[in-house]
Amino acid sequence: MAYPYLTFGRYMRQRFGERVHKISLHAGMTCPNRDGSKGIGGCTFCNNATFSPNSRVELDIVGQIAKDKQRLTRRFRARKFLAYFQSYTNTYADVETLRRLYDMTLSDPDVIGMSVGTRPDCVPDEVLALLAGYQAQGHEIWLELGLQSTFDDSLARVNRGHGFAEYEDAVERARKFGLKLCTHLIVGLPGEAPEDTLISFDRVMALGTDSIKIHPLHVVRGTQLAREWKRGDYQPIGFDDYVRVVSEIILRAPDDLIFQRLTGTAGRDLLLAPMWCEHKWPVMNAVEARLKSITEEGSWNSSVRRAVTPL
Repeated sequence: MAYPYLTFGRYMRQRFGERVHKISLHAGMTCPNRDGSKGIGGCTFCNNATFSPNSRVELDIVGQIAKDKQRLTRRFRARKFLAYFQSYTNTYADVETLRRLYDMTLSDPDVIGMSVGTRPDCVPDEVLALLAGYQAQGHEIWLELGLQSTFDDSLARVNRGHGFAEYEDAVERARKFGLKLCTHLIVGLPGEAPEDTLISFDRVMALGTDSIKIHPLHVVRGTQLAREWKRGDYQPIGFDDYVRVVSEIILRAPDDLIFQRLTGTAGRDLLLAPMWCEHKWPVMNAVEARLKSITEEGSWNSSVRRAVTPL
């Protein structure tokens, strides 16, 4: 399928001449809003089992890499891999602990780099310098900042433990180190309208980011959000509204913005609502159909891309 925007897979293929496969890793870290330094309980929506396949695997980093390499090589004849530190806050440790962890990961000759998921309040300069050092050695390094929203009231409501100011500061400092940035936004946070995500996107783009991941907020078992939903205190975003928001973000995006993700899913064993979050492709197909319908003949061009359509 030829997407009318720059996907991460296409970007990596252009850089490395072949498909690069992600290996999701669990480094055994926690978060400052879980361990009591900023709060307890974590984000109200967070159950890492919904998005990290290794979150319940009792293997060290080397074992996780070896297991996924074997699986991906057998299935796709994969040869190059990007280590993705996904679960929780993967810069939330002293720099020497992180150095040992990252060194271990990059010692595998088939691992061409790392994508490190973290929070904007957990990237001190010494950690940014460490990541920049790996980049200077020729590794593909991505810093993924879980912002979710630029509205401080929304962030407080879901117990994020940081505000937009921390993101602004993290971006400014990461740019000074020359790091590639990926920003995460969630559509459908409690108290937010679909238009609010578009405001957040515009603010993020004004600061500058290389890539973006967009997620629908879904309700999963074992979370505070699930209890709010059961009480009727939270109503998830609808399928059509989500498709409109994602399409509008693509329309507003510059040509060189890399889209790493347009939706997120959860398994039936954990997902409570909305049930359309169980599958990825209906969302992807609906976004593509909406984008095609905006053009005169289903083609894609820059003048249409920069047009802003109302929700």
